[in-house]
Amino acid sequence: MITKSISLPRLNRLSPTLESTALKLMEEAGELAQAIGKLRGMSGEQVEVSEHEVAGVITRELLDVAQTAISMMFVMEEAYGVDIEQALDQHYEKLVRKGYLG
Repeated sequence: MITKSISLPRLNRLSPTLESTALKLMEEAGELAQAIGKLRGMSGEQVEVSEHEVAGVITRELLDVAQTAISMMFVMEEAYGVDIEQALDQHYEKLVRKGYLG
């Protein structure tokens, strides 16, 4: 199984709630979609950006999405007592059941 692992920090000076983090996650996902659409020419506008620059912008937006998802995991652990490690194990089991992992 090939995996990609990143570690992202719990952010300082924030008091996120489940709701505020969910909204932020949707905002960041929207920014990712906008970057992909605009920079890949899907908006009808002429794009004058290199593929390397496009990949850089998309990567930055993707990491914003990931950071916000990690922030939401901290909220789930701290406010709701969720065991993320246990949930991750269950997630892998689900992927195996669905045939995505062998």
